[in-house]
Amino acid sequence: MDDLLRRMEQYANNLEVLVSEKTEELSQEKRRSEELLYQVLPRPVAQQLMLGEIVQPEQFECVTIYFSDIVGFTALCAKSTSMQVVFLVVFLLFFL
Repeated sequence: MDDLLRRMEQYANNLEVLVSEKTEELSQEKRRSEELLYQVLPRPVAQQLMLGEIVQPEQFECVTIYFSDIVGFTALCAKSTSMQVVFLVVFLLFFL
């Protein structure tokens, strides 16, 4: 009986450690996703969205937002110099 209680206590302790580790991993991922959101949106807007609040629209006289994906861009960058990458991006943005 003592052996069973000891094993159950050890199992409970292992579960506590596992839950603690997973909770920390979840917290780290949450921080990473928040930082990514802050890079895409203004911080006050991102915070309102995370709180489930309605974000009031704003009007700006002039603004440009450009989202793009270039297939194979990462592989191309790995084989190119930084200046070649800059020239490619400028060419794609202004001449195509």
